[in-house]
Amino acid sequence: MDHISAIKFFGALFAIMNPFVNLPVFLGLTDGFSRKLRRSIALRLGLYSAVMCAATALAGAPILKLFGISVDDFRVAGGLVLLLIALNMLHGEESSTHHGSEDEQDNYDRAGALAFYPLTFPIIVGPGTITTLIVFSGQIRGTTDAVLYAGVLAGVLALLTGVLLFAGPLGALLGQTARAIMSRLMGMILAAIAVDMIATGLRTLLPGLAGAVS
Repeated sequence: MDHISAIKFFGALFAIMNPFVNLPVFLGLTDGFSRKLRRSIALRLGLYSAVMCAATALAGAPILKLFGISVDDFRVAGGLVLLLIALNMLHGEESSTHHGSEDEQDNYDRAGALAFYPLTFPIIVGPGTITTLIVFSGQIRGTTDAVLYAGVLAGVLALLTGVLLFAGPLGALLGQTARAIMSRLMGMILAAIAVDMIATGLRTLLPGLAGAVS
């Protein structure tokens, strides 16, 4: 994993887990909670997200291998998932792929552990996040790459947790227009990364196609 890949990894993770875009969701689900309880939920959300992301990064590739799926197969399929999420972001809509269906969302307020369900899963660590973690973990070739991968992941999670810890003041500061602009900008970045993932996977799976294009 070189520095360019690390930047792409950060861009994809930040676009999907974007704390500023998910801020209204967090505020809505914790409406009426005390400041202390809201911060407690934010800290637990950060911890649960870190555990889930680490487990996905470590176990994702072996699980794919168990089912006979190559990283490039997953890269193409995952790129399509990310592209769908990105298109929804560009249209200012929530993706049911990442945030859950309407029926699932109806049960959100009855969830026993709000910090885990639905905030950690599926809102923060949903299929889009899992896809990104597995695809970029396939680019780790040594200790340096592993440290770079872990550093990018830790940075995004720290930013996410930090923003949600101050959700109240930030929610009042950020208007609807600012959140809409950020959502569409992140959607465009995510769409570009998704297309790059699909193209990279297809070049490996269909080398003849790559030769025809060149």
